[in-house]
Amino acid sequence: MQIGQIILVPGNNSILLCDFHHSITKLYLPSMNNTQLDFIPIIIQFFLAAGFVGGTMFITHFLGPKLKTRKKLRAFESGIESIGNARQPFAIKYFLTAILFVLFDVEVIFLYPYAVNFLDLGINGLITMFLFIALLLGGFIYVIKSGALDWE
Repeated sequence: MQIGQIILVPGNNSILLCDFHHSITKLYLPSMNNTQLDFIPIIIQFFLAAGFVGGTMFITHFLGPKLKTRKKLRAFESGIESIGNARQPFAIKYFLTAILFVLFDVEVIFLYPYAVNFLDLGINGLITMFLFIALLLGGFIYVIKSGALDWE
């Protein structure tokens, strides 16, 4: 057993924990079925992560410096003094380009599970992936034809 390892023992309704001194602690759980026991490591990880975040925020808030000067509270943007109104409108082309990037980027993410399971999916998976690529390509051609990526 490794340090920090958590082992579920479903038959005994218990959890084995190994700490930094290689001592093993056995925690008994109330009567649960195997499906409920499968969620215990997730719940433990959630509470550890939440505790780490809360502890870090607590420590930095109470131990960090508290000097609030006029210079520190001024607006600062990438080392340049801010000039003018921050509420001026931007051209829609920036937002449209960002949304199209996210859209096509997320669609490409769906190619990775296919690449991992390529041999297992067989000919049906190949046909499905060709349809997916065709729809993706059709959307991309539509974006090009409509001029959504033109900067003029």
